[in-house]
Amino acid sequence: MSDRNGRGPILMAEDDDDDFYLTRAAFEKASVANPLVRVRDGVELLEYLRGRGEWSEPGSAPEPVLVLLDLNMPRKDGREALCEIRNDPDLRPIPVVVLTTSQAEEDVLRSYELGVNTFIRKPVTFRGLVRAVKVMGEYWLEIAELPRGQVVRREER
Repeated sequence: MSDRNGRGPILMAEDDDDDFYLTRAAFEKASVANPLVRVRDGVELLEYLRGRGEWSEPGSAPEPVLVLLDLNMPRKDGREALCEIRNDPDLRPIPVVVLTTSQAEEDVLRSYELGVNTFIRKPVTFRGLVRAVKVMGEYWLEIAELPRGQVVRREER
């Protein structure tokens, strides 16, 4: 699958190893060409997006074309991270998709209230996950017009 919006990474905030490896395999099976980069919680997600900590070296944290966000993570959960992303004018342009196992209807409502672009419940089968990834990739990487180069890290101003 090619995309007209560049080859920037898809940044996945996911603390569960099995869920990450399964999702990565689904991306490969769905032929999504963008690299999948992983952070393990909301703290790491925001450090990556702001180019701090482990990602402070120039070029170590390329701007993602999309963030996949799990809700239930340690240290800073997805809801808190989403709130910070949407309240930061430098990060706000980045599309965020919640990809979670949560079955709670209040999580759907709250995520949209906080500004998520899309909410997807993780399918229970690998085949379902591949289909979801394929559709998500087609939409976000081929159909939707995404902002490019809009994120300005505070250190670059």
